Parts: sequence; C-alpha cells; structure tokens
Amino acid sequence: MNIEEKLKSMGCELPPAIQPLANYIPAVREGNIIYLSGVGPMERGKPKYVGRVGADLTLDQGYNAARLCMLCALSNLKAQIGSLDKIERIIKLLGFVNSAPDFHSQPQVLNGASDFLVELLGDRGRHARSAIGTCNLPMNIAVEIEMIVKVKE
Repeated sequence: MNIEEKLKSMGCELPPAIQPLANYIPAVREGNIIYLSGVGPMERGKPKYVGRVGADLTLDQGYNAARLCMLCALSNLKAQIGSLDKIERIIKLLGFVNSAPDFHSQPQVLNGASDFLVELLGDRGRHARSAIGTCNLPMNIAVEIEMIVKVKE
C-alpha cells in the first residue's frame, strides 16, 4: 500500500498545498534533504484551531491541531517531490505551541504530529523533535510545525 492509500485508510485526505503568507518559500531542497517551512493547522485555506492551548483550547484540541499540521506539511512536501512514496525518513520536527502562561504540556501537544507520522510511516516516521511554548503565533493559530525530511533521489 502506498502512502496516500494508507492516508485514506486512516480517514485522512491531503489538503491543497499551503501558499506562503509572507516572503518565504514552502520548502528548500538540498540534495535529498527537504527543509519545510512551518505550517499551521489549516483547513480549506483557513486556520481550524486558533487560540492558546491551555486557555482557549484543550490539550486534545492542541494534539489534533498538531496532527492537522502534519497533513498540511505532507501536502507541501508532495508539491515539492511529486509522490510521498519518496519519503525515506522524517529527520526532525520543530513545533511551536501557542500556550497559556501556565501550560507546560507542549510535548504532549506535539505528540499529535509524531504519533501521526509513526502511524503513517512506521519507523521511517520516527524523528528528532523540539516542542516550544510561545505566547503567540501568526493568525493566532494553536500550533506551527516545520519539518526536515530525507527523500529518495
């Protein structure tokens, strides 16, 4: 089963690739490494999860926001490489969580992305990761995640 068929079996569908919101490009390829710009939890071109996790949103909503970020990131990756079957390994995620001042569960929020990648890709989806709390993100989105991916030549 290819990766897009696996996504469908998981009840997921790739959204259209996200267009940059400012002066940057969605991805840079250096050899067989793709550096993806940060993406938020977008659905139909609009943020689905907005506000601070721990105040406006629950931990579960933050988890789901991180999961949706991965669908958006994979969509941007597919736009760069043509087929998600070229993924050799997810190398690293860097995640930012729009957090209430007393919220300290950023790693559990980012598990929404990590769990999703491991479910989809198995061991190829295991990665290094940083989870950072912040007091604000663009458009007041709940989560923003960037990703580094190794792809087949």
